[in-house]
Amino acid sequence: MSEITTDDLLYGYINGIFPMAEADGTIYWYSPDPRAVIPIDTYKPSGSLRPVLNKKYFDIRIDQDFEAVMRGCAGPRGKEQSTWISEEIISSYTALHHLGYAHSVEAYRSNKLVGGLYGVSINGVFFGESMFSAESNASKVAFHYLIQILRLNNFILLDTQFINDNVLRYGAIEISRKKYLEQLKKALKMKCRFDGNVLDDLLYG
Repeated sequence: MSEITTDDLLYGYINGIFPMAEADGTIYWYSPDPRAVIPIDTYKPSGSLRPVLNKKYFDIRIDQDFEAVMRGCAGPRGKEQSTWISEEIISSYTALHHLGYAHSVEAYRSNKLVGGLYGVSINGVFFGESMFSAESNASKVAFHYLIQILRLNNFILLDTQFINDNVLRYGAIEISRKKYLEQLKKALKMKCRFDGNVLDDLLYG
């Protein structure tokens, strides 16, 4: 499968599957077992991150440059030159963003995008896709404010797909695919909306 429509993406997510591209651009769909999730209620910022948050070192914006965040996430990381975020993936998710289902949380310094994350929001679940950081702590701060948005908008499920060292630092756990699909079904019944404006009091109050 080489092309993905927004309908394909929405159908996939509500059924517990998501796409990733191989180096040659071929796109495959995945439904891991076990599945990694981050409990929204138990997340706490690390002690080292608290001073960064208190100093408001980064300017946090929501959905200001979604495609730029995706391209930041698609960039090479260390020795890794390949990426699962192909041009087709970027195009499809940007289209989904324009429909109001995909969102980015962005960190700026001196009006320059230096980190952020993006994902897909459907009712009470946020499907975290990827994050990047061009400055130390930028993606960590973006994630912290993602959690605040999800809490303030009453989301109940944060999907992070696969377990790895990066998501473990945010409290990710693994659950069986069966349990994940049960939680997904419950979350999709929630009437929630990803509203970044709820951060105004936290950021500027």
